[in-house]
Amino acid sequence: MKPNKAKHFRSIFAHIVLIVLSFLCLFFFYILIVNATRSHAELQKGFSALPGTHFLDNLKNVAKDGSFPMIRGIVNSLIISASSAAICTYFSSLTAYGLYAYDFKMKKAAFTFIMAILVMPTQVTAMGFLRLITKMGMYDSWLPLIIPSIASPAVFYFMYSYLESSLPLSLVEAARIDGSGEFKTFNYIVLPIMKPAIAVQAIFTFVGSWNNYFVPALIIQSKNKMTVPILIATLRGADYMNFDMGKIYMMITVAIVPIIVIYLFLSKFIIAGVTLGGVKE
Repeated sequence: MKPNKAKHFRSIFAHIVLIVLSFLCLFFFYILIVNATRSHAELQKGFSALPGTHFLDNLKNVAKDGSFPMIRGIVNSLIISASSAAICTYFSSLTAYGLYAYDFKMKKAAFTFIMAILVMPTQVTAMGFLRLITKMGMYDSWLPLIIPSIASPAVFYFMYSYLESSLPLSLVEAARIDGSGEFKTFNYIVLPIMKPAIAVQAIFTFVGSWNNYFVPALIIQSKNKMTVPILIATLRGADYMNFDMGKIYMMITVAIVPIIVIYLFLSKFIIAGVTLGGVKE
């Protein structure tokens, strides 16, 4: 009976910990939504756990603000984030497959070089990157925010590790014997196996690009090309003595909706991958 009691106690403790963690995660979303329903005057009075009655007013104020293109900013962020996630996951998977499935002299050196790039922070290369894109005529455009996503060492390493655990090389050899070309093998055999990994990294890449403020703030100058984080910062700093906190909370609330939708759309692939597992020898 003692082992059963200990097991029962561990189960209860695990459920309590999960409930507390879930509450901590969801509590801040709840407060964000509550603040989006309150006016600026109500927000200045302090914390409140009860929602207000100014949700539609705050939404109208943000949507009708002529100096603040909310809808345009959301569309811009969606285009940039979706494009970055697509090319990042595809080309990182392709690179990981190339290093995993092929043997060549510089294989270890290439892997080490890619991992070395992983430890280099973006801020260190920011000024050089800014000078480069200015000379290339890509300043104040979306291309510098999308094209660099092709080279993502962190996503590459995740994909490489996933291939090591899920893709037997015998499957690739069988496809080659059957006359399948290399890109056909990758697109029709390898990619379907990697769906769970691609879904996970697509979510992370999309969220990272959506929340990116540092690089877009350096590059984007035109208001009709600005992304959501820049617009939120603009809304907060436009007039320090006359800003509307209700509008800011509303904009943040609207900004997280696409992220939730993307997660809900891709989560089924993650669950399917965990349930079914990968192809193994």
